[in-house]
Amino acid sequence: MTAYVSAFDLFSIGIGPSSSHTVGPLRAAKAFADRLVADGIVEHVDQVTCTLYGSLGSTGIGHGTPDAVVAGLRGNEPENCRPDDVRGAWSGIGDGTTLRLAGVHNIPLRKDDIDFEPRTRLPGHPNALTLRAWGSSADGTRQPLPLLEETYYSIGGGFIRRDGEEAELAARAAHPLPYDSAEELLAICARLDIPICEVARRNEIALHGEDATDTRLDLIWEAMAECVARGLAGDGTLPGGLGVKRRAAAMREHLESVQDDPGRATSLEWLHAFALAVNEENASGGRVVTAPTNGAAGIVPAVAHYYLRFVPGATLDGIRKYLLTATAIGSLFKANASISGAEGGCQAEVGSACAMAAGALCAVLGGTPTQVENAAEIAMEHHLGLTCDPVGGLVQIPCIERNAIASSTAVSAARLALHGDGSHLVSLDTVIETMRQTGLDMSTKYKETSEGGLAVNVIEC
Repeated sequence: MTAYVSAFDLFSIGIGPSSSHTVGPLRAAKAFADRLVADGIVEHVDQVTCTLYGSLGSTGIGHGTPDAVVAGLRGNEPENCRPDDVRGAWSGIGDGTTLRLAGVHNIPLRKDDIDFEPRTRLPGHPNALTLRAWGSSADGTRQPLPLLEETYYSIGGGFIRRDGEEAELAARAAHPLPYDSAEELLAICARLDIPICEVARRNEIALHGEDATDTRLDLIWEAMAECVARGLAGDGTLPGGLGVKRRAAAMREHLESVQDDPGRATSLEWLHAFALAVNEENASGGRVVTAPTNGAAGIVPAVAHYYLRFVPGATLDGIRKYLLTATAIGSLFKANASISGAEGGCQAEVGSACAMAAGALCAVLGGTPTQVENAAEIAMEHHLGLTCDPVGGLVQIPCIERNAIASSTAVSAARLALHGDGSHLVSLDTVIETMRQTGLDMSTKYKETSEGGLAVNVIEC
């Protein structure tokens, strides 16, 4: 068993606005459609229904969950489908709409084929959906029971697990440098005299080969950079009815206008603009990279842009090391606590992303493995207890600004850790375990259900 999760799973290219409520359900529906084809029964299906439970049922419409389910049933994949393939796939259907199941078989589609059960929470995970295919047997007899029924859990960051499967599918892969805790990770670094990024790199090379590892890391960064660029150019009002205006482009224009005045155009303000750009793209349903989730997708790329733009000697090779270090840290959160807002609150999403960015920045600024671990610990410690209470079930308020603030925290944590020698009283493992316990104790009202906090105290206009 190992905590390590490949960078190409932890940083996956998908669409907004949510990794757990959009990307995960899309993958689950695609897997279900593929199963119908593999079992040779797709041609006998005349109806597919879906029940969204718990958090998916509570905030699914605001997160585009039913649209994602329909898109997945059509055979779309989050990595390469167009955002327009998902938008309105369910919300825009009317009478006589046809669904081309798995891209090979037409069936009728009605809005009430997707049912919402927010008060029902399945034991496997708060984000659960059950898909059922109805139809006739090979002899044409209508079957009273589903031809196929599967329950999937969207466990955060776009990862899914089918009910009955092992909880840790990634553990099936053999890594040359496995670890289950930050303590074990630091021990590997000390024993081999290598940085944390090299531990991750050797694990990736074992899985994908050296050339493919570098190529795919560059593709991840390219997708992150393109997302920032689109966000910095975007304008208008975000969808969903809250009337939230995009701000990143206006910030960019202002900062460019005062860039010759060092007292005005600060690196901190650019950092905020980078983060806002990503999360405004995410809120609009654009293409983003889960890092490790969509709701927290702005932090890792914003801090990386800060590194490239404001750190002397920054290089693209440094970006590879940055992403690999972030992966090694993020793997610990996924394995030992959670990266799902529906399971652990926003501490699990923004908190873990902030820790990943803080540790990664500390690494490329020359930090030792113990300083890197300290930076991640500082960042996470000051997000403990953070709730997930999106207004209107949309990944906009407080999510967008929260990414900007957490980006600042990540930079501060990295800089603070560099002023120490890596020794500290509270370990990263302790903070991760505390986050896990806090998530268990947290009321479900504050875990992506929009039933408490800002979600009920902010008047929706």
